[in-house]
Amino acid sequence: MLYRLEGIVIRAMDYGETNKIITLCTQTHGKIGVLVRGAKKLKSRHSSLTEPFTHGIFTFFRGGSGLGTLNDGEIYESNHKLREDLVLAAHGSYACELIDRALQDEDTGSFWFEQLLAFLTGMREGKDPEVMMRLFEMKMLQASGYGPELEICSASQRPVEGDAWISPRLGGVLSTPFRAADSYAVPVSARALSLLRVFAKLDLRRLGNVDVKPDTKAELKMVMNALMQEHIGMNLKSKRFLDQLDKYGFDK
Repeated sequence: MLYRLEGIVIRAMDYGETNKIITLCTQTHGKIGVLVRGAKKLKSRHSSLTEPFTHGIFTFFRGGSGLGTLNDGEIYESNHKLREDLVLAAHGSYACELIDRALQDEDTGSFWFEQLLAFLTGMREGKDPEVMMRLFEMKMLQASGYGPELEICSASQRPVEGDAWISPRLGGVLSTPFRAADSYAVPVSARALSLLRVFAKLDLRRLGNVDVKPDTKAELKMVMNALMQEHIGMNLKSKRFLDQLDKYGFDK
């Protein structure tokens, strides 16, 4: 069967001496693997279609549920500027790897396609990749059924105001008097909690330019790391690389 799908390349791997296999996050058919014959040849007309973050139309033959074989393609946006920037490429790779690991083949992928497209577009337009990444992680948690409760204390069931604690184990916020409900809870300032609440209600397509102070960004990263580790538990190579960039001061 011949398919013609809009998609984004989230992974590419060599296959044999001259071929590549790409994984697409598509708008209508979830995640699909496609064999691109001759993609590693110098004069290949399809090599540019196999680059990570490439957004376009991919036309391929596919029988059953196996790999497709690329016939042709049209690039809407190559996102080459993202690949050429170490920090942007690292954030893009992390977002793509999250989707690759979380999205099953043939899952309905429209939501993830739109979020990833907005994420890559936002980075290309100069929006803060760290802020967008925290929002992307929040969407990942919510779509997986683990979105945290950020308004009501998980212990007292009362509204939370001011500085508080985030309990990944309980899946929500704790007011300071009830911090003992989870000895592993993570502290969160009123400012960071307010941003987390915005993230819970917003998707990436509506995010504007947000100016977040470095200490608040560090808080957000600590909280989201704890939530992601508790509920998603993915040991991703791209995440480890991002952490190394942060450690040595590149991810600023």
